[in-house]
Amino acid sequence: MNQRALAAEFIGTFMLMSSVLGAAFYSFGAPAGAAGILGVALSIGFTVMAMAFAIGHISGGHFNPAVTLGLIAGGRVAANSAVGYIVAQCAGALVACAVFALIGRAPPTFAANGYDALSMTKAGLMSVFLIETVLTAFLVFVIMGATNRRAPAGFAPIAVGVTLAAIHIMAIPISNASVNPARSLGSAVFGGTAALSQLWLFWVAPILGGVIGGVLARWLQEE
Repeated sequence: MNQRALAAEFIGTFMLMSSVLGAAFYSFGAPAGAAGILGVALSIGFTVMAMAFAIGHISGGHFNPAVTLGLIAGGRVAANSAVGYIVAQCAGALVACAVFALIGRAPPTFAANGYDALSMTKAGLMSVFLIETVLTAFLVFVIMGATNRRAPAGFAPIAVGVTLAAIHIMAIPISNASVNPARSLGSAVFGGTAALSQLWLFWVAPILGGVIGGVLARWLQEE
């Protein structure tokens, strides 16, 4: 296993998680006014775009177990890389959460994903499952297309960053926007029993969506 690739996945996921937590924890109560959903969405979109430009050439810039498994399903990544990548991604998310726990002033749920009481709009289990599945499929579909050999070279990080920003604008009111099992794991571990009890959904739905997106893109682009 390439140690530099694992380090890149750790760092990228650490920054992805930090972009969510920093914007979600502090921007809503800032003296200058809340950044709101748009601020959180732009924070993660810009951060992932920057990380993809900076270290994507080292590891592929997955930063997300659902993306790793979706790219395996799409034929882009060897299956034997999955465990190492996923462990590195989860570790990056957990360490980022630990850092923000030390910084303090975090909400009790630690920006956890969830349904019913943990949903901003009190969305139910099925609604949350559907949006997480569909939007993760959308994310992996875009990644597969933007990194296709026939796509314009050098623009993939921009496409992925914009897509993630759009996904968060759509999904934050419903599920608090996961599309990333590692991100959900970090928040759930620090967010208490309610978040932990719902964590299964934010592994199953994004992974299912990632696989669907990878398979669909592979078929459509004849890879």
